[in-house]
Amino acid sequence: AILAQAIAPSSSRSVFLVRRVTAVRMANPTATFDTTEGCFTAELYLDRVPITASNFIDLAKTGFYNGVHFHRVIPDFMLQFGCPNAKDPKSRAAGTGGPPDGTFTNVKTGGTERRFNGGNIQDEHTSRDSNAPGTLSMANTGSPNTGGSQFFVNVADNSFLDWFSPGQSKHPVFGKVTEGYDICVKISKVRTQDDNPSTPIMMKSVTIQGA
Repeated sequence: AILAQAIAPSSSRSVFLVRRVTAVRMANPTATFDTTEGCFTAELYLDRVPITASNFIDLAKTGFYNGVHFHRVIPDFMLQFGCPNAKDPKSRAAGTGGPPDGTFTNVKTGGTERRFNGGNIQDEHTSRDSNAPGTLSMANTGSPNTGGSQFFVNVADNSFLDWFSPGQSKHPVFGKVTEGYDICVKISKVRTQDDNPSTPIMMKSVTIQGA
């Protein structure tokens, strides 16, 4: 950014001193996912979608995701995770659950955000980040404001899922894998039955750094 500052000298004419101001960008927090198939790490886009990222950070820090299994994986598409019902890897209700209603702290602003109507958060359609390979994106029911704890990792270019695409699917991106993307691809290619891994894949822990 450039800031122009007026300085009044002894003469009647003003001069402008232009000084450069360098904006310091704080690093986004990261999440390390420790699964039974290996670990991967993702940057969380707290700077762009603070409500969505803060919701995830709160759930991870409270241990919500520990012991939950990936319930839907599709090669050359995505792997989905985050339903509390999937603590039982063969539960018929896997994919239908979410967190309890309540509040959490917006890590960026310090304000209070809400989970409502079954643990859902407000849609955050603010940053035009596409559902590119390696991105983390919110799952929902297809209706507005129905994202909660479930999300998916894209392992293909799924731009048709972008909230700003002309299609009906609206899935905001809130992070991207920075290390261990090969683990995500590996998980997406495991043997499945009805898209559910035949051998359960469990999230042992999600550790947040920088928030």
